[in-house]
This record gives sequence, C-alpha cells and structure tokens, in this order.
Amino acid sequence: MDHRELYAALAAGVPAGETIAAAAQGARWALAETERGSGLAMFTAGHSRPALFPTGLAGLDVRKAAEAVAGWNLEEAGQALAAVNAACNRFDRAEALGARVGGHYADGIELTGKTVALIGHMKGPAGLREQAKEVCILEREPKEGDFPDAACDWILPRCDLVIITGSSLVNKTLPHLLSLCERATVILTGPSVPLCPALLDFGIDRVSGLIVTDREGLRRRVETGEHGSPFVHGQPFTLCREK
Repeated sequence: MDHRELYAALAAGVPAGETIAAAAQGARWALAETERGSGLAMFTAGHSRPALFPTGLAGLDVRKAAEAVAGWNLEEAGQALAAVNAACNRFDRAEALGARVGGHYADGIELTGKTVALIGHMKGPAGLREQAKEVCILEREPKEGDFPDAACDWILPRCDLVIITGSSLVNKTLPHLLSLCERATVILTGPSVPLCPALLDFGIDRVSGLIVTDREGLRRRVETGEHGSPFVHGQPFTLCREK
C-alpha cells in the first residue's frame, strides 16, 4: 500500500470552505473548532520535523490543514486530524453516508472462536474475552500482559478481527498495519477517527468515531487534561463497508 494514497484520499474527502476557528492542545488530546463543529485527535508527541503551517492552523481552510495529517510533525498532524474531525463528524453527514449513530462499533460481528487483536490498550467489545479463542493487545507502551507493537508483524496475519486505534492515523502506523490484515475484518475506532468513507477503500471494514455535541465540555476536558472517555461529550458513529 502507498501510504500517500491513503492520506491524499483522507484530505480530498474533507468538505471545502470551512475555516478553523481555534486549535488547542492538551496533555491527552488535540482539539480543533470550526464555527459548526468540534473535533478531537489523540495528542501524539513529536515536533522534531518542521510544521507545514508554522504559524498554526487557526484561520486555515480545513481541507488545506488536512494536508498536515500526513506530516511527520506529529503534534501538528494531531491538530490537523482534529480539524478534519470537526468538519467531517456531523449528524447530517452521518445520515447522508448511511452511518449508524449510537450502539457499539462491533455490533453484529461474531466473536466466538475468533483470534482478535487490539491495537492500542482498549477494552474491546463486551464479552470479547469470554467468546474469542485468543485476544492479543499490542501497545507501543505495553502494560502487563500486552505485546509490544513490534509483535504486529507476527500476530496480525493470523487474526480474524483487528481493532485499531484511530491515533494510528497520526503516528503513521496505519498503512503498515493494514498491510498485515489481509484476512481479517478491520475496525478503525476511537475519538480520533474521521467520518471518511474513502478509508474503507484501503482495507478497513468499519470506521467508528465521535460526533461532538457538548463543545464547551469537551474544550474544558482538553484544557484540564481530565481523564475518562471523551464520548460523554457526544455520540459514536459507525460507517460500515460490509453490506
């Protein structure tokens, strides 16, 4: 897979003509706001490379700012992805694209007897550990029982279901992870995930993210570094490739 194609498709799918009103960065999340919406992306440390937009993202058209998601200044890339989510993750867009609002991203997926990988330390669907044959958690900063992320090349090719954190878009691991999942059902999930149907053309079966409804509450969470799920400030959406 040419990773440039994935990121170009993501940027091309962003609605044009919407301006970033504000961009902020907290200890855990990057936040971007337009006049119509707010979006999040996981904060990812790393600014050793020059920013594409050194004066910041505020005032830029969101589609232009989306070019920075592909960049190697990871802090700017996170803010740019948050801006993409502010423009894309909306109820009207979800309805137009046939995305489900509410529920769980894995609703309807059979777990019994499956080999499942979670990329990122997350809970996964209810009943996963009781039903699945094997569950492997792969983490860049592994906790007790996790595999280090280097084990992805060994584990993912034998999995039936792979659930990937949306922050993989920012740290640029997503294209390689997808190349290892040719036999698996793949779900990209988390507050960092954009409502972007083009991602389904790159081997992802479901994209699931957050539509923000409580903009002020979300801003306070980002500014204070409050722990807990940002989903209390909105509703989840899931867009599926499968019929």
